[in-house]
Amino acid sequence: MGSIVTRQGIVHYETQGSGPPVILLHGWLGSWGYWLNTMEALSDSFRTYALDFWGFGESGKPRSGYEVDDFVSLVDQFMDRLGIPAAPVVGHSMGGTVALKLAMEYPQRVAKVAVVGSPINGRSLSLPLRLAGRKPVAYLVWHMPALLRWGIRTFSPRLAHDWRKWYDMIMGDLSRTTLEAFLSSIRSLRLTDLTPRLGEVRVPVLGFYGQRDLIVDPRQGGVLLRGAPKADLVRLEHCGHFPMLDDPNLFNSRLRQFLASH
Repeated sequence: MGSIVTRQGIVHYETQGSGPPVILLHGWLGSWGYWLNTMEALSDSFRTYALDFWGFGESGKPRSGYEVDDFVSLVDQFMDRLGIPAAPVVGHSMGGTVALKLAMEYPQRVAKVAVVGSPINGRSLSLPLRLAGRKPVAYLVWHMPALLRWGIRTFSPRLAHDWRKWYDMIMGDLSRTTLEAFLSSIRSLRLTDLTPRLGEVRVPVLGFYGQRDLIVDPRQGGVLLRGAPKADLVRLEHCGHFPMLDDPNLFNSRLRQFLASH
């Protein structure tokens, strides 16, 4: 376990393996733990760094700083503090959106980008997530935790293959998330549209999109493929929003190939 101090507060991270660095970014309401299996799978060839965004996991809980641009700044500061001039950046869901924006704003930082079920345009989020970015809905849901738990539990079997494990993970992560992080991050994601700027991403990009994803429209993979000059796409027919959990062997194998390619 490690931590660094940034302008907005402490950032917690975990690292594993040896070799060239790879940065791993989690999605909304998640934490570094979603990457544990992938870190183990890559540990013989890469040194992986999985961090918690501000407001999530074990990182600090500042009063503000939870928009997509804030998380882009976080990753830049993180790499600077650890002396990583450039590296491949892999992001799940919101983390992938951050990774793409990082490649646009700090191109010198990013050697490659892999996105996993990530919205290029926030309008591709499912209706419940778009509603969660509106203050009245967010406050209602947050202050009715039993309703929130019931909703997540009800839909869990449709969201992940091993839904019981996923449910335990998200409930643990949710207990460490603040209302401001809950609201501001999803609101910012809903309002984000990277489509017009995809042409600026000049490094290789690989998109993983589960075709059974009920959280982000999997057709976002096509948007990425058409917009980024060096993009490739992996369509995972039997996976949902969490392919690194649904089919870890296939996911880790394809990710390793991408990271190792020249």
